[in-house]
Amino acid sequence: MSAIHPVILCGGSGTRLWPMSRQALPKPFLPLLGEETLFEQALRRVADGAHFAPPIIVAGAAHAELVTAQLGNRSGARLVIEPAAKNTAPAIALAAALLPEDAVMLVCPSDHHVADHEAFRAAAFAAAALAREDWLVSFGIAADRPETGYGYLRRGEPLPGGYAIRQFVEKPDLARAESYLASGDYSWNGGIFAFRAGHLLAELAAHRPAMAEAVRAAVAGGREDGARFHPAAESFAAIAGESIDYAVMENTARAAMVPADMGWSDIGNWAALAEALAGDADGEGNVVRGPVDLSGARDVLAITDGPRVSVVGLEGVCVIVSGGEVLVTTREGAQAVGKLPGAATP
Repeated sequence: MSAIHPVILCGGSGTRLWPMSRQALPKPFLPLLGEETLFEQALRRVADGAHFAPPIIVAGAAHAELVTAQLGNRSGARLVIEPAAKNTAPAIALAAALLPEDAVMLVCPSDHHVADHEAFRAAAFAAAALAREDWLVSFGIAADRPETGYGYLRRGEPLPGGYAIRQFVEKPDLARAESYLASGDYSWNGGIFAFRAGHLLAELAAHRPAMAEAVRAAVAGGREDGARFHPAAESFAAIAGESIDYAVMENTARAAMVPADMGWSDIGNWAALAEALAGDADGEGNVVRGPVDLSGARDVLAITDGPRVSVVGLEGVCVIVSGGEVLVTTREGAQAVGKLPGAATP
């Protein structure tokens, strides 16, 4: 079997993890779970040279040096520097246009956590097999709770190693999320994909011809700079940004999914990080980093980069002290952190 080509997307600013995540040092490049950053973890998951080709990383110019520093001495890696942030469809299409038509791409966000690497690899191999048959494949993340913050994939007819996608579902309310979980027919849409590069570009041309042409022109007019590739800025600026789900996946007749029960989290906010760190919790469900004192507290996430944090008699809160900023939120309120004025500062 030909090697799978990892494409790691480093867009986004991770504002819901403010104040640790900042524009200059966003979420993918932080060691939120252990010593490695989320980006370094993403690289390690696809580091097996027997099955995976060197990665293509797509990032903005502001984070190019962070990518290079954390890439280390990985041979053959390429960095595509987006002239502007245009969402996932153009970013993925740039990588596809730089690969041979028959190359199978495995598209992974740089800021997700996967606890079970073997399950990830098994899903990747199953997805690649379907992609070689010109299916456009999503990872269907095993849903273990009625989550209202994720989109869902509804399973259709069985395929070798997976299923056709019967329906894409937007983020539901709680009642619908509970019914999805009870039915067993739905998975979370985790934003991990496998495509044959040429087939993805053909589908993009069919459904978003202007975007496909702009990406083609941006690559044709781009320039190499060692391991870096700079698409032509003027051509790329003409693109109307759109997600790969809206641009292609919800329009194609060849959408498929592979089930993936791999301890996945998008680490989308402080509550999600607390859940990912649950294995480090004390007997009351508290997770702490740095000098923290707790008394009568339950299910508290407390992280500080220096000043002592003391929490008394509270339950289900997150207290984050970083870079001179202090955040206190309930777990339920964690989704709104990115809307705070402080989260918009560099």
